[in-house]
Amino acid sequence: MKMVLASRNRKKIAELQTLLGESFPDLELLSLDDVGFVGEIEETGETFEENALIKAQTACRVSGLPGIADDSGLAVDALNGAPGVYSARYAGGHGDDEANNAKLLSELENVPDEKRTASFICCMAVVWPNGKKVTVQGRVSGLILREKRGNGGFGYDPLFYYPPLGKTTAELSAEEKNAVSHRGSAVRELCRVLKDNKISG
Repeated sequence: MKMVLASRNRKKIAELQTLLGESFPDLELLSLDDVGFVGEIEETGETFEENALIKAQTACRVSGLPGIADDSGLAVDALNGAPGVYSARYAGGHGDDEANNAKLLSELENVPDEKRTASFICCMAVVWPNGKKVTVQGRVSGLILREKRGNGGFGYDPLFYYPPLGKTTAELSAEEKNAVSHRGSAVRELCRVLKDNKISG
């Protein structure tokens, strides 16, 4: 059984392969590169769900296989939900973690610790060649620190403190992160939905 993940991020592909593989051991998750897709997918949606569907639909269309995608990001309460759908390009360039983290710290410089609440949100979508589609969402809440901690993960993980474990998401082991993360929660919900739909659509 093959599905195409609308991503070239090898860390994300490996993470999702592990999470989905727990429920679907015979699933082979292909990347955009694996199906010969060149260029970028324009993320023109105003919500995580809209962007996830745009990417999943593109992966499905170019491959003829079920397309799967996630759109995720950081929503900071003191910034009225920013960076939100612009999380990966918050500082301008796409995927510049250092610049994005620096801008976030700058924006929150005068915000007191107790008001630095935030959530990681992940919306996942699957689109089948017959037009059927499903979406799910996962969320994890925490606080934004004043300096980075930990070397794992990517994106805003070094600044996102998860109080129940007393660590940033960059300090969590892979097992800990999968158990509590927004993506882990979304994948578990997606697996439940896919089982109900018998994954084939």
